[in-house]
Amino acid sequence: MNPTPDTALPVCDTSLRFVRLIERRADGLVSFEFSIGWPELAVELMLPEAAFEAFCANNRVQRLDT
Repeated sequence: MNPTPDTALPVCDTSLRFVRLIERRADGLVSFEFSIGWPELAVELMLPEAAFEAFCANNRVQRLDT
């Protein structure tokens, strides 16, 4: 069954990765939102500063907070 134009889902490019910084905490953790394909659909994560920077580099993210 083919979807009709009314029910077709938008295209999702899973090669696009997005990060939106929420907070750099005093305890060294970075709180941020991460999404794949659609920046509107995200999960909230926390990592130590160095791990956050490595995560962003490894995923070649587009920063949405700058």
